[in-house]
Amino acid sequence: MRLRFTTAGESHGKGLVTVVEGLPAGLPLGAEYVNHQLRRRMQGYGRGARMKIEQDAIEWLAGVRAGESLGSPVAMLIVNRDWANWEDVMAHEGDGEIRRRRVTRPRPGHADLVGVLKYDRLDARDILERASARETAARVAAGALARRLLEEFGVEIGSHVVSLGGIVVSAPPRLPVPLNESSDASPVRVLDPEAESEIVSRIDEAQKNGDTLGGEIEVVARGVTLGLGSHVSWDRKLDGRLAAALMSIPAMKGVEIGLGFEAARRPGSAVHDPIATQEAVQGADARAGFQRLSNNAGGLEGGMTTGEPLVVRVAMKPISTLMSPLKTVDLTSGSEASAQSERSDVTAVPAAGVIAEAMVALVLADALLEKFGGDSLEETKRNHQAYLEAVGRRWDGVRDS
Repeated sequence: MRLRFTTAGESHGKGLVTVVEGLPAGLPLGAEYVNHQLRRRMQGYGRGARMKIEQDAIEWLAGVRAGESLGSPVAMLIVNRDWANWEDVMAHEGDGEIRRRRVTRPRPGHADLVGVLKYDRLDARDILERASARETAARVAAGALARRLLEEFGVEIGSHVVSLGGIVVSAPPRLPVPLNESSDASPVRVLDPEAESEIVSRIDEAQKNGDTLGGEIEVVARGVTLGLGSHVSWDRKLDGRLAAALMSIPAMKGVEIGLGFEAARRPGSAVHDPIATQEAVQGADARAGFQRLSNNAGGLEGGMTTGEPLVVRVAMKPISTLMSPLKTVDLTSGSEASAQSERSDVTAVPAAGVIAEAMVALVLADALLEKFGGDSLEETKRNHQAYLEAVGRRWDGVRDS
């Protein structure tokens, strides 16, 4: 069994639709659980006016009955409240020659120009409405279902901002548990009060100048079972799958796992994690009786999880829409112009952490179901428990011989 999802919808359309396929039957699900993740995505200092309009919440369309998944595809709808202000602009039918709010001055850094050329359009709104980060609300809804499944197997996923606007955060050497309880308490989701005040000032300055800011987010998943993913084929390696999922988020420009690029600057003796034994808990410890004395690998070796915390970082560029626009070319006249300005955020780095959590959850849930299968949640749990016990017995046998 594999987990997959797809989304549909435009930024100012009627709404967003998410379909998640592959969830086992019997998984307890509630709309409020999903809505909590959607609200987290809407938070963060530096967000724009759109977040004051929307009140993101899902409506179940299919796949859930009496608070449990049915094993069939789960479909959810997130209504766009802003549709009321855009209904004539985004009408599904009508005279294609009569369009309001055309976008003919593509924004550097956005999908506008390449999109109109590739898809043979005249109005870049046909591109930007789908390329908009608004689509990520549907991903967060899908990720909430994956997160709910992972919780049944003891996995906790959180994130925090490690830099924003060029200000690097001094995070504590031991991250709090649960991580989000601490990071969500900060308006910019950092674990450093001193850096928080500097970042807020930097955001205010950028807003005054009509500019935008990027940053870096770290996602940590604890309690991940040893052996998810595989070394045998390129497309089964979990580090590659995680990188692809994170890079698919709009505006992401780089991914690191564990030490990341820093590993390239150190000798091997200062990179690789020494292995030691630990007492297994009734032969069913998630790390099979072994532990790493450090976690520079970020919980992944050879494309497989080690049982140590999974640590990934993703870098987000500044948002492409600037209130002090850059130079561009008008597609109707061919003359030089200033890029069009759409309503936007100064920064969405704090919210990007929530989206990154969702994508990590989707990849991990897919890998878990790939490994353990099961048409029902209870069957998947039995398979998971049997695997843990078998791995534990193998090590017990080695130690007893």
